[in-house]
Amino acid sequence: MENWWKKAVIYQIYPRSFKDTNADGIGDLQGVIEKLDYLQKLGIDAIWLSPVYQSPMIDNGYDISDYLTIDPSFGTMDDFECLVSEAKVRKIRVLMDLVVNHTSDQHKWFKEARQTLENPKRSFYIWRDQPVFNDKNWTFDPLTQQYYFHLFSKNQPDLNWENPDVRSEIHKMMEFWLKKGISGFRLDVIDLIGKIPDENITVNGPKLHEYLQEMNREVFVGNDLLTVGEAWSSSPELAKLYSAPNRHELSMVFGFWHILTSAGEGNKWNYLPLNVPKLKQALSAWQEIAPDEGWNSLFWGNHDLPRLVSFWGELSDKYREKSAKAFAILLHLMRGTPFIYQGEELGMTNFPFEKFSEINDIESLNFVEDKRNMGWSDEKIMDVLRKMSRDNARTPMQWDGSEQADFTTGQAWLEVNPNHRKINVMLALENQQSIFYTYQKLIALRHEQAWLYTATYELLDSSDEIFAYLRKTENQTFLIVANLSNHENTFVSNFRKKAEIISTESFPSALTEIKMKAWDAFALEVE
Repeated sequence: MENWWKKAVIYQIYPRSFKDTNADGIGDLQGVIEKLDYLQKLGIDAIWLSPVYQSPMIDNGYDISDYLTIDPSFGTMDDFECLVSEAKVRKIRVLMDLVVNHTSDQHKWFKEARQTLENPKRSFYIWRDQPVFNDKNWTFDPLTQQYYFHLFSKNQPDLNWENPDVRSEIHKMMEFWLKKGISGFRLDVIDLIGKIPDENITVNGPKLHEYLQEMNREVFVGNDLLTVGEAWSSSPELAKLYSAPNRHELSMVFGFWHILTSAGEGNKWNYLPLNVPKLKQALSAWQEIAPDEGWNSLFWGNHDLPRLVSFWGELSDKYREKSAKAFAILLHLMRGTPFIYQGEELGMTNFPFEKFSEINDIESLNFVEDKRNMGWSDEKIMDVLRKMSRDNARTPMQWDGSEQADFTTGQAWLEVNPNHRKINVMLALENQQSIFYTYQKLIALRHEQAWLYTATYELLDSSDEIFAYLRKTENQTFLIVANLSNHENTFVSNFRKKAEIISTESFPSALTEIKMKAWDAFALEVE
């Protein structure tokens, strides 16, 4: 049986910023329900919901205090069940974002674990008399005079996956949500669950894959789920361990090699401009994973990354839409399952932050504190945040050009981008040449054209700023070419055009020597 997710396109929703229906300035589940018709028009197959579980919201829901309860800011369990039901009517599946590396310090397990050294929940977390290796990952708890381990904030204690009771509780919780009718999970920082702090192993621990195989046996088997792991540490070789069909772990992982081409020395805050040769190398390495070895996820953005057109595209009115289309065509015609982050289909941009009070993201606020301590000027810090803060992706969805972009009738929890008057859903739907319709066509192609998930991939030699590749089946060849720059480049080939598939503007008449204008991209069947 062919897995449904190999032909699917997934749309990530950050519920807090998608649509507010009760005027409290926070997006909610009823807001997602209200916009299902919009998503159906786009054509996507599933929505991935960022966490909606009960949480103190220190990290916007990635600090879960109750896995089995919907946070009141998003609605109720009835709302969630209604969402799953209404989505199903529109043939849209629902995936949940699940954080099982750590919980909130407000979770009942941690509250119990803190009470005494002998508490049955004590071993659900990692405790030591003294910090081991990195001091910043340990917090002293005066109640029991021990330190607990956390890879993220002190409010997010790490679970002890070596404890079989922890794993059993997690499996039961996952089954609870599957019974609600969901179709899979995105597993947050899943490459960290095998940590061994006493040996300074935090990522890709020796039992990581053993734990995932157990999860597959206990929860996934027989359910035809999409399971995708967030794994910043992953490489194409490691991705095969997670996603090879015969290993029975996950459907796929998110690999970040392409994003990291703009991270100087691996540090995301040290932004490097788009380097197309490195991008070709990174994406092509992942494309070389054969279907029987594993499966790819295809993405440009998510709730943790800057907006694509601000990160690598062109912000000018002349090229913003065209650059967004070029990146879409380039990625969506590769092998793998495409993920779209809310607003990507509009070409939404980073926010022009001016004051630190406009920032909500805990990671960004920690960056401000660290860099001030190092003597950085506020102006220098703000320049970096405008480029890389996670809040760039979290500003409210831009539905129309009204005061709050029709996101809320109250005051939005995070400011609406001032460019919402010219970048919004209403304008996109009215314009048949908009980025929205390019995405709509790419999604339809994914459903209609088998070559998109069966054909091989071959990177072609080209000038530095041109990204060109072939997809081949036994009897068909497809050529995809994108000029990822603000100026003309030439692409030379000996192919002949057979059929036109999709382009940013127009198609070349002959393929021998193509003068590609800024941000031109096209896909053709060739011979």
